[in-house]
Amino acid sequence: MAATEANRRDFLRWLAVSGTALAAAGMASPADAAGAGITLLTGVTLIDGTGSAPRDDVTIVLVGDRIAWVGPSYDLPSYAGATVIDGRGKFAVPGLWDMHTHGSDLEDIFPPLHLANGVTGIREMWGYPENRATRAKIERGELLGPRMVLASNVVDGPVSLLGPPVTRVTDEAQARAAVRTAKADGAAFVKVYSYLLPDAFRAVADECRLQGLPFAGHLPYRVPLPDASDAGQHSFEHLFGVPLRTSSRAPEYLAKLAATPIDPAAPRDFFNVARELDRLAMLDYDPVRAGELFTRLRDNDSWQSPTLTLNRVIGRPAGTYLNDPRLKYVPAEIRELWASRIHLYSPVTPEQIRQQEVFFAQRQQLVGAMYRAGVGVVGGTDCLNPYSFPGFGLHDELELLAGSGLTPLEVLRTVTSDAARLLGREQIAGTIAVGKEADLLLLGADPAADVRNLRRIDTVITRGRVLDRAALDRMLTAVETAAAKPPAPARAARARILAVHGCC
Repeated sequence: MAATEANRRDFLRWLAVSGTALAAAGMASPADAAGAGITLLTGVTLIDGTGSAPRDDVTIVLVGDRIAWVGPSYDLPSYAGATVIDGRGKFAVPGLWDMHTHGSDLEDIFPPLHLANGVTGIREMWGYPENRATRAKIERGELLGPRMVLASNVVDGPVSLLGPPVTRVTDEAQARAAVRTAKADGAAFVKVYSYLLPDAFRAVADECRLQGLPFAGHLPYRVPLPDASDAGQHSFEHLFGVPLRTSSRAPEYLAKLAATPIDPAAPRDFFNVARELDRLAMLDYDPVRAGELFTRLRDNDSWQSPTLTLNRVIGRPAGTYLNDPRLKYVPAEIRELWASRIHLYSPVTPEQIRQQEVFFAQRQQLVGAMYRAGVGVVGGTDCLNPYSFPGFGLHDELELLAGSGLTPLEVLRTVTSDAARLLGREQIAGTIAVGKEADLLLLGADPAADVRNLRRIDTVITRGRVLDRAALDRMLTAVETAAAKPPAPARAARARILAVHGCC
């Protein structure tokens, strides 16, 4: 464009009339953008999160916390007052979303670990006052952390694996009250859980419709998966119950589950029965039954968050992760809880270990089949559960999704544009496009060639703030220092809620 260098006013005016419009970036005119910082990412290879082929030599203009221009580098006028990041040899991708997290209120550990690993947004799956306070700090700029879409308190039945602050409901009136409380608390959706009974589940679904709230979470054991999808459950976590519905022996296994009582004194016994029935069911996978279920899920816009990371952890011997180098970022009290609780799940004998290896591989194949059938799939880790690491764990999840048969660009979409669609944020997030939030990564290698290259993070940009490699390394060092401090009673108590009770 212009051969001479533009001043700030001229540059903003050029943006306003260049066909992109500052209004798309939330600014009605150059005057509205006058106080916002301008950042240019020049010469990048753009992988925009839509699934489109990479584009070379692209410049991205950020004005404040929005993307204001994306186009060929040669089209952009020069402006000396901008922060310029030389992106030659770098790959720009949208910021990543971990779609199943816990523990964000462990403020000196979890939020920085997310950001240092390129996770600029999280779906926090258990809302309570402490993590609502954390989100408020992030929104006010008092704490550096990812964007948070926050669930309600967990809504479960009169029996639950979970302790306080879980909301236990026994009837329709209590179920409806729980939804109204979630609305008053500002929850983005209602989180339902495993032991919610059918009548209460239907009341939650109906009240959510009346209140204009989505609901998501575990498949309640006593509710048929197709019925839960028909009722509007927006996402299902961990693949619980899916193997049972895709087996040629489904009637037999479902009848056995229905006949198994839930002992209030030992609710985990029922969890163990359900998990073993899922494993057995996978041995008789029926593509026809599976296709019928997948069509129903797809047509109902019911998504799957398989949390393969956690499923792999609990299917391996207990000592598998005891020397994981990432444990240096985890406080001692949480490490101790992980080491003790993993024994509730882990296989012991050689035969059990082999069975769990087969079960995990089959679930990976199941995810691939769902994805190819058009069921929405998103990546999430269930971090804070044993050996599911915040930030780092999402990259584990992405590589496991690639092992399900998704291409690298499809894997990227599960935590960018598809994540935004599930959240209803596709107009403002999930891709690198004009008007979208300025959350993006610069990578040192091509993620379209190998999903492992998503770990090659050079720069994280969150809300328009640039964190270069040196800043990210300082964040990791600070987390390591914080994790080495003596146990904090409040932190230990909060961790115990999740780590003691299991998959959330």
